[in-house]
Amino acid sequence: MSNPSKIIAIAKDEVGYREGRSSSGGYNNKNKFSPEVPGLEWSNYQPWCATFVSWAALKAGVANLYPRTASCLVGTSWFKKLGRFSEYPAIGAQVFFGPNGGSHTGLVYDYDGTWVYTVEGNTNGNGSAEGNGVYLKKRLRRDPYVYGYGYPKFSEGIKSADPAWAKEAPKVEAKPVTKTPVKPSVSLARIKEARSKDMPARTGHVTHKADVLRVERALDKEGLLDSRWVDGSWGTKTQEAYDAFRRRMGWTGEDAKGAPGKASLSKLGQRHGFVVKS
Repeated sequence: MSNPSKIIAIAKDEVGYREGRSSSGGYNNKNKFSPEVPGLEWSNYQPWCATFVSWAALKAGVANLYPRTASCLVGTSWFKKLGRFSEYPAIGAQVFFGPNGGSHTGLVYDYDGTWVYTVEGNTNGNGSAEGNGVYLKKRLRRDPYVYGYGYPKFSEGIKSADPAWAKEAPKVEAKPVTKTPVKPSVSLARIKEARSKDMPARTGHVTHKADVLRVERALDKEGLLDSRWVDGSWGTKTQEAYDAFRRRMGWTGEDAKGAPGKASLSKLGQRHGFVVKS
């Protein structure tokens, strides 16, 4: 699988590189890239912007997706013959500048509605086509100096501003939806109803068994209710265990007796994973 991330990273790592100097002290186009690209060794001491892109493609393992050449004109022609040339920028595209794209070239790492962001070899702070090193550049998309863009055929697609190339837009994988677990609930009204109908003794039926069971199981985990009485009916044993829980939590006197209140039931729910509804 191929995408532009690796070639962009490799090219950016060279930002700050400067070419050699002559005996007189001026820059002389001697560069480290030409000797490392088979077939382009001869281009050392020559303008090397296109060689730089060829070198980055070789190092990234995508040499077959970019023209191997020291000539901007040859590079432009190469993409056009493949039918992969556009006036719109794309991530990983090779941008060409000047008449017929023959003056200068670089690699696009981003773009927006106004600007194209590039990494370029053999340029300088002013964006010259005959500079001294590798620089990050920000150029106006609609500048007449921008001739166009060659689109490498990445197997994972290419992100482009060209509507005609929407079919090659990278597939966006849907992120898995992480569902927040829904806590079980206990109805305070149902608990009070169960208490009023099932106490003081079991009547042969059970009122709101699911709600009562949730409370009883929590009281069992608190060590306050024997598992024998975890049966879904609010009987005397359940009431005694609930009162004991309230005393454990600091309630005293009349506040620790009688029908469950929302505060104490919510406290029990916080400790045992359920929420209280009115």
